[in-house]
Amino acid sequence: MREGPLSRKDDSISDDSGAVHKRRAFLKTLAALGSAFVAVVIGVPAAGAFLTPAFRRRPRKEWTQVAKADLIDIDVPVKVDFAESTNDAWVETRALRTVWLRTEDGETFTAFSGTCPHLGCSVNFEPSRNSFICPCHHGIFDMKTGAVLGGPPPRGLDPLPVRVNNGQVEVILKQFRSGVPERVEV
Repeated sequence: MREGPLSRKDDSISDDSGAVHKRRAFLKTLAALGSAFVAVVIGVPAAGAFLTPAFRRRPRKEWTQVAKADLIDIDVPVKVDFAESTNDAWVETRALRTVWLRTEDGETFTAFSGTCPHLGCSVNFEPSRNSFICPCHHGIFDMKTGAVLGGPPPRGLDPLPVRVNNGQVEVILKQFRSGVPERVEV
């Protein structure tokens, strides 16, 4: 049987059990503090990832200039494409958006989203029929009201808030859920 340094009974090494208990208590405390540190380093970001969506504020909708008012012909819908920037944490994404503008008097405007409410395809204007047409599933919409005239779309084109400010036509771009009869903003 081999004897360790603490089990020998000679005068050069003292068997101080108090020092051993102090070292063990120190190591236990050090291990507990290390574990707590690791738990905080991992737990705080994890808790933030789960709780952040609950406290997220909806981005404020802002007016976007899309055209000069005097360039829009009366009673002819005009397709306006523009880029929309969105920030998601550190990533900035740009997406191409489409709005259809129409005026009857050159002063008041109507704006429709360029997205079909059926499955999200882009709608086009067909002058020979005075209607908006979705080429994907042949949805037909009224030029003046955006109401469904034919095809599978569950609702009419989505109207957008529009105003004229210093000769510029401005809209607030909103996106709605596709495929449902109610206008549910996404």
